[in-house]
Amino acid sequence: MIEKNNNEITVKITSSKEKLIEILKEKGFQKGRTFTLDDYYFIPKEFDLESMSTRDIISKSVIIRNIFSNNVYRKIITYKIKDIDHNGDILSQKSINCDIYDIEQAKSLLKAIGYYQIMNIKEDNIVYYKDNLELAIKDIKDGDILIEIETEPNSNFDTIEKLKKAVINLNLPVLPNKFFIKKAEIELNKILSRNEK
Repeated sequence: MIEKNNNEITVKITSSKEKLIEILKEKGFQKGRTFTLDDYYFIPKEFDLESMSTRDIISKSVIIRNIFSNNVYRKIITYKIKDIDHNGDILSQKSINCDIYDIEQAKSLLKAIGYYQIMNIKEDNIVYYKDNLELAIKDIKDGDILIEIETEPNSNFDTIEKLKKAVINLNLPVLPNKFFIKKAEIELNKILSRNEK
């Protein structure tokens, strides 16, 4: 089992992915690794979805994640713990990850203990980097194009404020002052036909 404590910002792109890549290259960023995520979100059957906010539902979900990178699949179960303030800013977060061998068996186990799959999010990711800064372009299937940047301990980008400043200084085509776009909440709101922000 692996515990990860990095925080992150996620911003929404206002241009095409191709235009963003062009801008990053002009700014000296190099293309790094690519990977795909196929995430299955499971929640307890006893949840009364009508009485819960989207954020509360997501905060209790367990994710079965299928990661494909360098022609290799990695399968994990993950649980995320986020401390989010009243403005929606993520103050801190950690994820607990456990490798698994079989996605379908993991789904069967969760179903056996009273969970059901509420959604599946698929995304393609391309990482661009320059110096110590890595940006992951996240192309959500039937969804948004986002940039995610994680804090890196013992670097120039070890706090959320430093990441925000870096994004502002890069002058990228992103929604202004929206540093904590939450893809899972956006996608679940579509499924539940909600307009929560």
